[in-house]
Amino acid sequence: MAEKRDIKRHKKRLSLRFGTDSPSRLAFTEDVSDHGLFIKTTNLCTPGTRIQVELTLPGDDSVFLEGMVRWTKKVPPQMIHLVKKSGMGIKIMKFIAGEEAYRHFLAELHEKS
Repeated sequence: MAEKRDIKRHKKRLSLRFGTDSPSRLAFTEDVSDHGLFIKTTNLCTPGTRIQVELTLPGDDSVFLEGMVRWTKKVPPQMIHLVKKSGMGIKIMKFIAGEEAYRHFLAELHEKS
């Protein structure tokens, strides 16, 4: 199936924490972009839910942001490593801290691709 988006997504595994009240659940990104990220997890939130995300960039820079769940794909926990997309697509609503580090990280990814 062809990619429907015009947004350049970069396949990148980064450690993160997320949650509705505070970032308490551990997960990883599968891809990142200027406007959002995909969280690979079996702990799904309902589309439309606002979540807090604490993302750890290479070099241990931390990014704190508020995102909105745009879509989810539920997969049984034992199948998560076998299925291409299992988790949540997140739209970045606002940065709380670390926006400059995140933008710099993405600019480096754009240069490499």
